[in-house]
Amino acid sequence: MKTYAGKRTIDGLVVTVDDQRLDERYAVKRFTKYGFEWTYEGESPRQLALAILFDHLDDGDRAIALSEPFMKSVVANFGNDWVLTGADVDAFLRSCGAR
Repeated sequence: MKTYAGKRTIDGLVVTVDDQRLDERYAVKRFTKYGFEWTYEGESPRQLALAILFDHLDDGDRAIALSEPFMKSVVANFGNDWVLTGADVDAFLRSCGAR
């Protein structure tokens, strides 16, 4: 099962999946040009939501459709540093009837 993690560092934000940098997935849908963010609702947190969902589901249409509720329910509630597992993503999908 994959593990996603985000950290605020002196050099900026770092988001990884299994210790590799997570791609923003701008080719799937671009909500922002400013990259990832979290702890609030907005375009950059939604980009992070999309990237995590696309990586987890490998389905662009579903990732786009679920990105706003995932951002509001999960990404907006992250602390400064966070860890999210594939099981956590599956739990969200079950809670909204998407799995």
